[in-house]
Amino acid sequence: MKSLAYDIVRTTQQAALAAWPLLGCGDKNQIDGVAVAAMRQQLSGMAMQGQIVIGEGEIDQAPMLYIGERLGSGNGPAVDIAVDPIEGTRMVAMGQYNALAVIAFAPHNALLHAPDMYMRKMVVGPGAKGAIDLRLPLEQNLRQVAQALGKPLHQLRMITLDKPRHELIRQQAQALGVKIFAIPDGDVAASLMTCLPGGEADIMYTLGGAPEGVISACAVRLLGGDMQAELIDFCQAKGDTPEHRLLAQEERRRCSNMGIEINTILPLNALIASDEVIFSATGITKGDIIGGIKQKEGYLSTETLMINGTDGSCNRIHTLHLH
Repeated sequence: MKSLAYDIVRTTQQAALAAWPLLGCGDKNQIDGVAVAAMRQQLSGMAMQGQIVIGEGEIDQAPMLYIGERLGSGNGPAVDIAVDPIEGTRMVAMGQYNALAVIAFAPHNALLHAPDMYMRKMVVGPGAKGAIDLRLPLEQNLRQVAQALGKPLHQLRMITLDKPRHELIRQQAQALGVKIFAIPDGDVAASLMTCLPGGEADIMYTLGGAPEGVISACAVRLLGGDMQAELIDFCQAKGDTPEHRLLAQEERRRCSNMGIEINTILPLNALIASDEVIFSATGITKGDIIGGIKQKEGYLSTETLMINGTDGSCNRIHTLHLH
């Protein structure tokens, strides 16, 4: 794993650089397509026996980086990969903050193997480790986190997504006096904001994508935070309609095929079972945690956050790309 660290950083850098020229174009599919192509090309040349365990979709749903796809030279360590070529394609399309290219590598069988579907997630930093329990109501979790941090509820800061499905979450927290930070997209960036020193959030609670959840779990574990998650079907996330029921049935079939139980609380060690993890996130647009791509004297510069469990380091890597 340790030998792959530089190549892993290059993978998110290449995806970010591919997407950056399309900043503000309004076409999410085009942005995702160029980032996927760049990331896949980099992964294919790496000295590893790699397999995507959670990411874009199964083989019949995504032409590249599909769940179950094998990548690499076939020599080197056997690794599982959780991938989201662009976390926040809409943010890139609209020129908004906090868009990232992200990936996580772990030893074989260490990452949750699950479909690309919705996931309920709660994350806290090291100071509130052990204080969360998704089986309990949100109010009780907020009170327990506040107590663990030695804060009154009105000083607690919760980050969530600015989506209609989070309206009740926001109302419940604000009724207790908790301060809400609602961002357009970006579960991974939000998770980092709870765990990195100087982060602006005490707790994250969202209904977002499972790939982003597993990637976030890798960073959370290495940074000493805590996380719980639950796979939920489309009806539970978006509402019960005939169309959503069909999607939910398909999601449950896929979970069954993978041996994964839906609506089961997953602790952090069920999402990532090893500390031998490498997490990499490269900023595309300006962000609260990671800076975006900049053009300097004809060259492009990137900022990458690489958290390396193989040597216990957290690195901010500023790179000037000469070609």
